[in-house]
Amino acid sequence: MLENLSGAVLGDDRCAIDGCSVPTWAIPLQNLARAFAKFGTGQGLAPERARAAARLRAACTQKPWHVAGTGRFCTEIMQLFGARVFVKTGAEGVYCGALPEQGLGIAIKCDDGAGRAAQAIMAAIIARFLPLGDAERAALTRFVRPILRNWNGFEVGSLQMMDRNLPPPL
Repeated sequence: MLENLSGAVLGDDRCAIDGCSVPTWAIPLQNLARAFAKFGTGQGLAPERARAAARLRAACTQKPWHVAGTGRFCTEIMQLFGARVFVKTGAEGVYCGALPEQGLGIAIKCDDGAGRAAQAIMAAIIARFLPLGDAERAALTRFVRPILRNWNGFEVGSLQMMDRNLPPPL
């Protein structure tokens, strides 16, 4: 199934066990994005697979807590946007997602393995490509430009997207 979704050849030499004890394959980012686009839209899948993907997406967006748990980016984003966005964290700065209405799959990898940077990037991509109402835009801002606080709760900085070729996401 992963080979069909991603278009990547997945041999045993590219398989490891992730932090959840699940077998995980090294897949190029463009292939991961392709897989999430197919999963998000059902396009390019056999009819029974497309229906199964739609059921899985619906279950995840109806009960996003089961995807990642309390207070997690995945959970909060899917609570905010429902079926319009599907996101899932990976290990070591990997984040993937789908914007089904736009037909887009997203795959991000932060080289330093930072999850908070990957979340800010994912939020900025959502802000750039998903049509947003004022309330959604306001709710997404805290993810696009997260405030960094020390252990005492004092603001010590923030994360911000720095791509000189693109306009600010919000």
